[in-house]
Amino acid sequence: MGFIWTILIGFVAGVIAKFVTPGANEPSGFILTTILGIVGAFVATWLGQALGWYSAEGGAGLIGAVIGAVIVLLIWGALPGRRNS
Repeated sequence: MGFIWTILIGFVAGVIAKFVTPGANEPSGFILTTILGIVGAFVATWLGQALGWYSAEGGAGLIGAVIGAVIVLLIWGALPGRRNS
């Protein structure tokens, strides 16, 4: 159930992160934003478990997932070749 919960939280976090992340170099499309949000939720869960913030069974909450999604979106925007002409 933790895996499904992380996906659902990541879905919401991706949408929120798209609105709070500045810049014109955001991923286009709802599905790509959602996928990056889910990746951000998994990153936040992994990082939180590695730092001891969450137990092995625990996952990132909504705030942690949004922060993870914002980090992933900023990295996505910094990738070369993603710039619009």
